[in-house]
Amino acid sequence: MKNYIGLDIGGTSIKYGLVDEAGKIIEKDRIRTSADGEEILRNIEMIVSQFKSETPITAIGVSAPGIVQRNGFMTTGGAIRDFYGINLKEEIEKRVEIPTVIENDANAAAFAEQWQGNAVGLHNYYCMVIGTGIGGGLIINDQIYRGGNGMAGELGMMSAMDVKDIQQDHHLEYNSLNYTGATVGGLLRYYNAHSHKPELTDARVVYELAGQKDETAQASLDFFYTALAKGIIDLMVVLDPEVVLIGGGISANPQFIDGLHAKIADLKSRNQDIQGLTFAPVKPAKLRNDAGIIGAVYRAIQIGQP
Repeated sequence: MKNYIGLDIGGTSIKYGLVDEAGKIIEKDRIRTSADGEEILRNIEMIVSQFKSETPITAIGVSAPGIVQRNGFMTTGGAIRDFYGINLKEEIEKRVEIPTVIENDANAAAFAEQWQGNAVGLHNYYCMVIGTGIGGGLIINDQIYRGGNGMAGELGMMSAMDVKDIQQDHHLEYNSLNYTGATVGGLLRYYNAHSHKPELTDARVVYELAGQKDETAQASLDFFYTALAKGIIDLMVVLDPEVVLIGGGISANPQFIDGLHAKIADLKSRNQDIQGLTFAPVKPAKLRNDAGIIGAVYRAIQIGQP
């Protein structure tokens, strides 16, 4: 049985695990993500060295934020500024001397769902990861679709608001889905901008306040759901996927999924052009916090095959 290391580099923590070729996580842990790129690489070297002392490692799969090219070059690195413009594959391989595959984090989540999750047996689907911003992995005919410059699927960059809503003195990014439909960028930003209470940093509190009939919390959720639903409906109209899977911590909240379903149904009912059309179901992703580790290893296995 071959063993692999999966690394999921996030803005807050690096989740890592030893994974067998069937996709079973044998052991896993996490470490804080440093703001310094060199320290991140040293920590990765330490993690790999620890696993190498226990068992032979066939390859390493890395899930990383930002726009990642096929050869491991990081066009962008999300919140990790030191990863912009480096070849992360080469940087890791020269330290650990093990074949390494780098994949965008949302793409890795999409691959994980194809291998072990709610996209098994499907051929065309979209995996949306909702967190600080919004990322996405787009599978078309069983293959990840990267586009001409490696940034396909980044739904968070698209405008989620109507043209009439755009204020002329604002940057257009303020109307993007990242700024309106992400938990931090949309839900918490809207609540904190319209509430006179202490600033919130946890989206779960907005749900609690909404349940207590707090009008600002209720309005925040409506704004949040509207932005997300518009983005998802646009995606469905253009690509007609078999399913839209929602990842990120908020996807584990049944209230979130119910609220999103209700808003999508409401918007569809008010658009005569799409009434009566069959749209893909919107479902939570299955693998949640393990998706990055499993998806990165799956890519390492795929690429390593002759």
